[in-house]
Amino acid sequence: MTQSGSENVDEALTSTRAFRRKLDLTRPVERDVLEECLNVATHAPTGSNRQAWQFVVIDDHDTKNAVAQFYRKGFADNIAGRTPTPDQRVELESAAYLAEHLHEVPALVLACQRGRLPEDASAKQLAGFYGSVYPAVWSFMVALRSRSIGSSITTAHLTYEREVAEILGIPYDEVTQVALLPVGYLKPVAGGRSRRKPAPLHWNSWGSDC
Repeated sequence: MTQSGSENVDEALTSTRAFRRKLDLTRPVERDVLEECLNVATHAPTGSNRQAWQFVVIDDHDTKNAVAQFYRKGFADNIAGRTPTPDQRVELESAAYLAEHLHEVPALVLACQRGRLPEDASAKQLAGFYGSVYPAVWSFMVALRSRSIGSSITTAHLTYEREVAEILGIPYDEVTQVALLPVGYLKPVAGGRSRRKPAPLHWNSWGSDC
């Protein structure tokens, strides 16, 4: 029996997850495939149809290595002094693996948004700004997954956003980096849906039963 359109969509959405250890570090990801997936991503909704996203694809070894050094510094800053719970330990080990091997990942895709918010930006400004680029980031990940390619949304390098901007020639005052996605073909992985709790759902008011 063939899957219906909704079943295909559901399968893509529920099997896309953060892939770190399962990325094949030895197999290049073709540029035309990356371009295909990024073109799919640009069909995502965006505030006022501004389409202000920009993407920097990094597949040069030396450039990846330079960016990865700042990523590792940011990651070390993030975990400094943290004592993970048993539930968090596996996730943290996976994130640490990615930080250690980031320079080996076939391609890094840096998602950016034109413009820069003031430091005292309101919740409304933040929601509008990042809400106009993250749907495209997610669409890119789903498009990758449908081609047996994995990724994850990372932000550890943003502590050193200005330094990474200098490496890549990004005009820091005009363009905001929002996420760095390591991209690689997947090693054999178990299929099926990601493990998630049921949606926390409230009907008509916050205090209603979930």
